[in-house]
Amino acid sequence: MSTRPAPAPLLIACALGIERLALRLGDRGGAGRPVVVLRTGMGPRAAERAVTRALADPALTDAAVLATGFCAGLAPGMHPGDLVVAEETRHPDGSTPCDGTELLVKELTRAVPGRTVHTGPLTGADHVVRGPERSELLATGAIAADMESAATLLSAGGKGARPVAAVRVVVDAPEHELVRIGTVRGGISAFRVLRSILPTFYEWHRNVLLPRR
Repeated sequence: MSTRPAPAPLLIACALGIERLALRLGDRGGAGRPVVVLRTGMGPRAAERAVTRALADPALTDAAVLATGFCAGLAPGMHPGDLVVAEETRHPDGSTPCDGTELLVKELTRAVPGRTVHTGPLTGADHVVRGPERSELLATGAIAADMESAATLLSAGGKGARPVAAVRVVVDAPEHELVRIGTVRGGISAFRVLRSILPTFYEWHRNVLLPRR
């Protein structure tokens, strides 16, 4: 009698404690396979170290990897609570294409109706993006920026072929800078959206095809 191989686990990486809290509050179960939520710490170097260390665990050798959390929207008209599904993440050494983008957009639209879902390149940064730098990054074709997604996916790819993706919630945007008092409301909105979307990651994980070695 043959034994089915154990399903590959899912590693969800976020930088901040508040992001991990949102994900935990949104966990309704139903993953159907092992899921690890990893808090990497802020910045690309912290993300690289944490993800590399996590994937060295034999239990996570074949894990699919999804980067999530908050981000800075770059395009005019973006609002806190909007969602960004990366088609690719960009880093100084190039870019990492993402898997299952259309599936994620479909599931996110269903999970948080009324929220705008943007797709396009997600660029990495080593600091919080503010002011005129937004328009400079937008001119490269990127639609959003954060400090960890690109490093997370680059590190994941360096540990073997696997499905990768990045989904971010806009916490500030050109007309909604975090430095303004009024954006506290935007932070709450982004937290609530992040809390609502964990089941979409499970659905992505169930449906995306693992690359054959």
